[in-house]
Formats: sequence, structure tokens, C-alpha cells
Amino acid sequence: MVVQIDKNIKADRPYEAKTQEIAKQLIETTREKNNFFAQMRDQMRWDDKLLDWTMANPGLRVQMFRFIDTIPALQSKSEVALHLQQYMSDEAVELPAALKGILNFTEPNSFPAQTAAATITKAVETLAYKYIAGEDIAEVIKAIARMRKDGMTFTIDLLGEAVITETEAEAYLQKYLELISQLSETAKNWKRTEGIDLAEGKELPQVQVSAKLTAFYSQFDPLDPEGSKARVCDRIRVLLRHAKEHGAAVHFDMEQYEYKDLTLAILKELLTEDEFRDRNDIGITLQAYLRDSYRDLEDLIEWAKQRGNPVTIRLVKGAYWDRETIRALQNHWQQPVYDYKKATDVNFERMTRLLLENHQYVYAAIGSHNVRSQALACAIAETLEIPPRRFEMQVLYGMGDKLAKALVKRGHRVRVYAPYGKLLPGMAYLIRRLLENTANSSFLRQNQEQKPIEELIAPPIVKTEELEREHERESNVTFANAPDTDYSDSELRIKAQQDLETVRKSLGKTYLPLIDGEYVETDNYIDSVNPSRDSEVIGKVGQISLEQSERAMEAAKAAFSGWKNTPVKKRANILRKAAEIMESRRHELNAWICLEVGKILAQADGEVSEAIDFCRYYADEMERLDAGYNYDIAGETNRYFYQPKGIAVVISPWNFPMAIATGMTVAALVTGNCTLLKPAATSAVIAAKLTEILIEAGIPKGVLQYVPGKGSEVGNYLVEHKDTHVIAFTGSREVGCSIYAQAATLQPGQKHLKKVIAEMGGKNAIIVDESADLDLAVAGVVQSAFGYTGQKCSACSRVIVAESIYDTFLSRLVEATKSLNVGAADNPSTQVGPVIDSKARDRILEYIERGKQESQLALAMTAPEGGYFVPPTILSGVTTDNTIAQEEIFGPVLAVMRASNFDEALKIANGTDYALTGGLYSRTPSRIDKAYREFEVGNLYINRNITGAIVSRQPFGGFKLSGVGSKAGGPDYLLQFLDPRVVTENVQRQGFAPITGNE
Repeated sequence: MVVQIDKNIKADRPYEAKTQEIAKQLIETTREKNNFFAQMRDQMRWDDKLLDWTMANPGLRVQMFRFIDTIPALQSKSEVALHLQQYMSDEAVELPAALKGILNFTEPNSFPAQTAAATITKAVETLAYKYIAGEDIAEVIKAIARMRKDGMTFTIDLLGEAVITETEAEAYLQKYLELISQLSETAKNWKRTEGIDLAEGKELPQVQVSAKLTAFYSQFDPLDPEGSKARVCDRIRVLLRHAKEHGAAVHFDMEQYEYKDLTLAILKELLTEDEFRDRNDIGITLQAYLRDSYRDLEDLIEWAKQRGNPVTIRLVKGAYWDRETIRALQNHWQQPVYDYKKATDVNFERMTRLLLENHQYVYAAIGSHNVRSQALACAIAETLEIPPRRFEMQVLYGMGDKLAKALVKRGHRVRVYAPYGKLLPGMAYLIRRLLENTANSSFLRQNQEQKPIEELIAPPIVKTEELEREHERESNVTFANAPDTDYSDSELRIKAQQDLETVRKSLGKTYLPLIDGEYVETDNYIDSVNPSRDSEVIGKVGQISLEQSERAMEAAKAAFSGWKNTPVKKRANILRKAAEIMESRRHELNAWICLEVGKILAQADGEVSEAIDFCRYYADEMERLDAGYNYDIAGETNRYFYQPKGIAVVISPWNFPMAIATGMTVAALVTGNCTLLKPAATSAVIAAKLTEILIEAGIPKGVLQYVPGKGSEVGNYLVEHKDTHVIAFTGSREVGCSIYAQAATLQPGQKHLKKVIAEMGGKNAIIVDESADLDLAVAGVVQSAFGYTGQKCSACSRVIVAESIYDTFLSRLVEATKSLNVGAADNPSTQVGPVIDSKARDRILEYIERGKQESQLALAMTAPEGGYFVPPTILSGVTTDNTIAQEEIFGPVLAVMRASNFDEALKIANGTDYALTGGLYSRTPSRIDKAYREFEVGNLYINRNITGAIVSRQPFGGFKLSGVGSKAGGPDYLLQFLDPRVVTENVQRQGFAPITGNE
């Protein structure tokens, strides 16, 4: 639930006059001497010039920050020079003449290039250490000494919280324990100072650290609140006990919105445990740019009242605005953040007031570099005479230094948030600081540019439309995808679990074929079982005979004329109705997918979204195609239009039993073809549910037949049938090629050529070069390789890694994979479930044994009991001639290969019979461009995982032996179910013709 702020809120009038007075005093102090932009311009260092230039040109700002993000991964001056030249040569970049001259070199090893590399690297390092307190504890202690000398205290944050392995999570905890121990030992030599270490004579913790919950568990997931809480709390208890032993305070930062509710729930529960209930040296952060943050503050205040002891609430505006906005737009979710900075400012001010007016229950830490924001806090604190222990100001290290000193001068306690660590893990933090410093709306920038004081300290005014307008950047999108479930919402998690339990109570029922609008009994039935628990029967499915297959074909033929002549608008609306039904039954369908084919709920949910998208997208597309084309000339009309082919046989796979079955089926139906749906035996119950939905949506009798049939007998019969016009197939290469051959044979009485739409899998590769973001690359490869247990046709089965980073990458890859939870798909902690059946399990295990003979086993995990489990397996040292480098395994087996250069990596990637999906992790522009042109795949993904194609956004399909080159979810997919026609009419008679629109 997202709560908007009161549209009519005005400035806090009881405090406004005092706020203005204090703000003027503070801002005048910050402008005294050594002005950044005026008096120091002639003495600016390179790092200052970088910021100055970026402010002047948005294109430069983007490319410069992309380049800076890359620097830690570059291993030589030549690489730095090459990347600098490539990023800065972008057409959008305008550069000062001085820098253009430096970049005018031809060879990366030339003296000008080396000079440019050394200069820019030094500038970035200097820039980084403006905002980072040091690389090690010794440097941090020196920085703390400077802060204390200026009358300020501190909180230390350890950089590199992007934890993707349990080894890293444990190391993160140990580093914090060491940090507390060393700082506490050093603090013994500090003299207790009023305002910093003492408040009204009472001692305050001299040491404080800040940490993030997600860094304590690599699989932190809102969909698994109980599992996440258990693992996180085990480590946090250790941290809090250690902190108490050393007299240190601990503050917990807030991160991305998806983790907020779970973070608050965990901390509230933990801090009411008997062991921690009386602690008042612990803090929680809230972000004012979130629309529901005011409600969260109200809840925390009520919780603190019941707890009986205060905690500190650090109030900040928020550092992930771009990420939150983009994620909401991509997922079609409600925007969690305010679209306008002034709306955030208004919310920050009213939260400040609420926080400070409840100072007896919660302590306040006001984190801002905005003079007005801090002035309002001062005004409230001074008016209410809030005791010094209950209130402090906070600034970031390297930012707002003059404001901090001015606040100290007024007698307020100021705490500096000071991160420390190596440049590489700190780069994300640095980029956030640079974005903040150079943004047009940045108070620091506006103050440095000498914007009039009256404007800077004026109360923020928010118009109604600024509060209500969302997703305005989405206005150019013509097709809106169905949003996936946001499992950070507890209400949706509860609904998902309730529907899972409801479906469990419906297991074991019988599902009959549908022929000519009637469900028919059969002689044979098969059990569809849960691959997570092979003793659990999902349903009994009737298998049609050849005689019943013929009846189904005859029924389809009889219904064809009526369906063909049904108006396109009516056919399209049936699909839209089906989409509505699917949306209303989303959690139920997720549960069926989870239980019948062993797909975890979050991935099942994405599949249901895709099925909904197929219905709506193909409905829109058919209406577009139905308009046809007019190529008229004087005296003659030429009309280009489409008609359905006839009877379509859809043979759907088990790995996407809802999405692919829906996509192929509704494409055939909306184009006017009567359709026979033959699902894979292991997912026939889900196909039965799809059939129910389409019939409920209004598909007429005989137009759709549900014809499950085990084995190849029924399938061959339908493929070879003389009345079949289209075969839409997704599955193995072996079966796909066989269908292609069968369809090419003209049967007696057949008067047409059959159309085969085949998608037959891949041997998909991801290339990771030496400039890649390894946090991103490792996480993306793990997700791509082991999502749905490697049983996606788009799954990564090969990762090709640059020689220079091979060992580092492999080590992190193994640890990240080892951290995955393997188990039953309906367990919310599970990331890797079972494979589909015993046959698949045995075949995959045979491939693993062969791989162990040809290469090295880098990771093997223990398989759970009771289902068809093959845990994630990694084989290293794989070469191009190895079996596992060439054949599709369709399971959780990943081959790690090395390449001496990028050209070799591309050659390896392209060196198979398949061309479905591929990926590249690189921050080198020329390599990204080369992959764009030369990586032979139907879908190429750059710097992201390679699975999860979205209808309309990423139409999906490959070529070579991956398929016929069609693109499901794309603008030309429906053409394969249609025959184009042209009708030309002479409209001139007796010397006259209709007047055309051009006359």
C-alpha cells in the first residue's frame, strides 16, 4: 500500500519564522570564504574540474559516470586510455578544448594516452576519497580524529555490501566485528567531549557503525520472510552482542524499496526480544522520498511506545531514486517514490516535525545537506527544548562540511556518515554521491552557484498534479505489459500462500480431453506428479486415442468456416477476456505451475504475466493486421489483407506450460484458425486449466480442442494429417526436426504446404570480459544458469570468461551457486527446485559424468530426497570440443570456459549449432558494439541476465537449429498463421472512375 501526503500541506507555521532566521544564518556561514565556484576556480584540481564539466553537459555527465564506474576493473593505463577515449567520443558528449586535446591520441600505449590515463585515474581516485573515509582502519581512524577535532562524531559504513554468497555474508559480519573492536580500542584514548560523547553529562556511545540487513544473508528475499529473518537475525544478534560488549552503537540503513517492509518487520521483532528490548543505542533509517514513509514513521513511533525504550530514527531523503523509478516503470508497478523533489522535501519536513514532536519515544537523526531542512529541525528542537541526547544532525563524509561546522557552532551534535573500503566495492557509492552533487536539483549545487538565499530557503510548495502524476515517461509505450506480483507486499504474499493451500486441496482430480465442445472419457489415463514430491499426484489426465484424434480434427474442420468469418474484433475480445480471467486467477495458476512442473512461485508468476501479455498483445496485433493495406492508384484499387490458414496443431512444452502454451494457442485462435492443443504429458493439468479459461472467455464449440496424448503416436498422427495447416511446436531439437520432415511430406488428399513454427532450444553462452562488473556478472550468470533448474530454453549453459579474471570469476561463481537453496518448489526459501521427471534427471546425471571425464568438477551439491532433484553443477576448464560445450543438456549444468581475447570469446560463443540467446557482461563500448553486430543469437542481452523475455519488449526466438527465426511476442509472429492475399479491382467504367482522396 502506498500512501500519498496531504496535497494541501503548508509550511510548518509554528516554526516557519524561526526556520527562516536559522536558515539565513546557516547559509551565510556556508558561503563564507573559499567559494568552490568563484575563488577556487583558478586553483581547481582535476577532480573538481570533472564535476564542473559534468554539470555543464548532460551527455558528458552520463558518459563520465559510466567511465568512472569502469575504472576499478581496468588493469593498465592503456586500458584506461582506451575506455576514456571510447566513452568520451560518444556523439552526445561535448568536451572542453583542453580535454579534447588530451584525447586526441591514436594508440593507447602512446605518451599522450598514458598521460591522459594517469591524469584521469588520479583525478577519480582523489574524487573518490573526498567521499570515502579511507581504505583501511588506520585511515579511518585518522579521518575520525579530524572529525572530532571539528566537534563532530561519526558512524562508519563498510563499503561492498553487494553480497551474493554466504561466504561474503559471513565475511561482512566478521569485518564489522573487527571494525567495532578496533574503533572501540582506539576510543579508549579519546577524551570524552560534551556534545559528542556526552549529553547533559551522560555518556553516549563513542563508536557507531552503520550496516545493511541484506548484507548478512545472500538470499535475502521478501518472498521468503521467515527464512530471511532467521538467517539475518542469527548474524545480527552476534553483531549487537559484540557492540554491547564494546559499548558501541549500531545503526541499520535502509536500501531498495523491495526490502523496506521486510527490513522493518525484522528489526521491530528482533528489538523487542528480551535480550535487546532495553537497548537505546540502535537505529533504523527511513527514506522520505517513499510515498509510504510517513505511515512507516507513525508505525515506528507506536511500536517504540510499546517497546518502552527509544531507538534512533535516521531520516534521509533517499539515494536510489533513479533505480526505484526505473524498476517501477519496467515492472508496471505503482511508483514508490515521489516523482518530484519538492514533494520529497515537503514529506521530509512533515516527517521531521512528527519525529521531533515524539522525541520522548524515538530519537531523531536528521540527515540532509539542505540548509532549510536542517534549519527546520533546529527550529523545532530549539522551540520544544528537546534534550541533546534525543536529537542530532547528520551529513555525509565529504559533503556539506561547512553546513556541518555551522550546526556545530549552533551547539548541535553532528554525526558524519563515513564509508570506508576499497575503491572497487565503493564505486556504486561514489556514483550516487556524484549524481547527488551534479544534479540540477541538488541544494549543494544551487548554493555553490550562489542562487538567491530567499529562493533556497523558501518553503517547498507542491502542486496537486505534481503529487498525482506518475509514470509520465511511459507515455510513449503503446502496449502495457501485465505487472508481475510484487512479493514485498505482505498482502500479496498471504494471497499466494492461501491459493497454494487451496490448490493442494484440489490435487488428484481427473482431467478429460475436450473434443467438439464436450469432455470425453478415454481408455487410458496417466498420472501427472509433483516433481518435488514424486509420490504426490497432481491430476489424472485422459489420453486420446487415434479415433478420438480424428474426431477432434473433424470437429475443427466443421467449426472453421464460422470461426474464420467471426469478426476480428470479437475474436480479439475473447482473448482480452481470457487475460482478465488469468489475472483474476493469477495466484491459483501460479500454484498449479509450482506444483505440477516444479517452478518456484516468483518464476511461475512471471509466466502467468507472459500468458496474459500474449492474449492482449496478439489481440491488438490481429486488429492491426485486419486493417490490411491499400495500394490504390487512379482507376484501380489494390487491397492487401490476410486470411487464416485453417487447422493449427499446437504441441506445447512442459517448461513454460502456461506461457508458451497460451502464446501458441491464442496466436492460432485470434488469426481465425481452429486449434488442437496437445500439451506435454508432464504439464497436461495446466493445459487443462488454460482450456477452461479459453472456453469461459467465449471460444466457440469445436474451435479449440484439448487433446492430451502420451507418446508420439497422437502427435505424429496430427502432424501428418492431411487437414493440418500449421504446426506450432516448442521442444527438443530431435522432435522439432522430425516434425519438420514429417510436415514436408505431401499426404494423399492434401492440397496445401504445411507451415511449421518450431523453437528447439539452444546452447546459450554468456561472455564476461575483464571490464565487466563482476557483482552483476556473477549474479546474472547464476540466475540465468540455474533459474528453474536450468530448464529454460534460454538458460545459460556456457559462460566464457576472459583469461585475466577467470580464476576470480570462477571462485565467486562457485560460492554464489553454493549459497542457493535447493529444495521443493513450494518452499519459499527455495531458489532451485527439481527437474521435471526421472528420465530428465537420469539424462542430466549422465551428462555430468561425461563432463567430469572431459573437464574439472568445480561444484557439486547434495540432492534433496523425495523428488527429481539435480543440484546446480559447475564444470570448469571446458573446451569447445567437449560434449557439454556443444549439446543441450536442459538442466542445472554450467560449463565455464576461458578465452584469451574478445574475438576468441565470440568465436566460442558462436561455435555451436544453436542461435537462441546470448549475453555479454562488459563496460567496453567497442565490444558491446561488436557483440551487437557479430554475436549470432536471436536474443542478445547486455549486462543483464539472459532469461525472462517480455512480450513486445523482447520478442523471443532464434535461428540456426534453435528455430525457424520466428519471434513470439513480436510484430510479425501472427503472420505465420495467416495467408496474405491481394485483390485488385478495376473501378473505371465507361470512361469515369471514383474520385480518389488525392484529387
